[in-house]
Amino acid sequence: MTAGRVERDELSAVRPVVRVGAPTERRNPHSVDLDLMSTRDVLTVINEADRRVPAAVAAVLDEIAETVDLAVAALRGGHRVHYFGAGTSGRLGVLDAAELAPTFNSPRHWFCSHLAGGRDAMWRAVEDAEDDDRAGAAEAAECVRPGDLVVGLAASGRTPYVLGALAASRAQGAGTVLLCANPEAEAASSVDVFIGVDTGPEVVTGSTRMKAGTAQKLVLNTFSTAVMVRLGRVYSNLMIDMVATNAKLRGRMISILMEATGCAEEVCRRALQEADGDLKIALVSLVSGAEVAAARAALARSADQVRGALDLLAS
Repeated sequence: MTAGRVERDELSAVRPVVRVGAPTERRNPHSVDLDLMSTRDVLTVINEADRRVPAAVAAVLDEIAETVDLAVAALRGGHRVHYFGAGTSGRLGVLDAAELAPTFNSPRHWFCSHLAGGRDAMWRAVEDAEDDDRAGAAEAAECVRPGDLVVGLAASGRTPYVLGALAASRAQGAGTVLLCANPEAEAASSVDVFIGVDTGPEVVTGSTRMKAGTAQKLVLNTFSTAVMVRLGRVYSNLMIDMVATNAKLRGRMISILMEATGCAEEVCRRALQEADGDLKIALVSLVSGAEVAAARAALARSADQVRGALDLLAS
């Protein structure tokens, strides 16, 4: 026996082993012959399985709504929203949090993502990081404060790092939510809101980067977008708080003004220039007919809410 084989056998002998009974670990009867199928048939099986995900998310909209309301209350109260996750689940949390600032100009401290294994785990698997409940608890104890909202992301609903973070967050006086793809998760009773999306067995058994990951991405998209809407960072269905960091987005700002006001492109360009590039001020000015200074003052008085500023100027 080679030295490498001996080393691997020794490691497997001392490392703990857990057999997970979550639905995501069960075999999918529709894909048992996956390796015998043609490429087209493999794709068809995956696609048909993926169709189940939106319906599964629709079944937990009440729980997502409750989570949105908790997040809005936390952020309005000067607190934060945290995502704790491992593997695919954790990476999706990082992605969601990272996209909110450029899309909605949300303060970067509003949404904080925490990934088992740290930054390196974003790009490669970090061995045993998800099994370290103490690391999750320690990270939560360090950064979570009373009044915050903590969302745990775990496909199986049992990831120790995530559960450790949720337990410590609860002890800190934070609200807690568990998002998973296991409606039967035992941890459901230990959080304020439980979102168990029933996506069923994966096409490749246990590969939760597939349906479970897709469901978590849909839920996070739905959750964070709704939070931004409730906080007034959308006018109609337009991104009025976006940050124009490139030529395409600068062009989008003009398009948004034209859509929202019905004004000609040149008028919108001039208004945006007079507002020093602030889309909200330009929008309020054009819609209300007020001068830029008055639009800026109305936004300041209405906590930067476009609808509120327009009401003030109308009265």
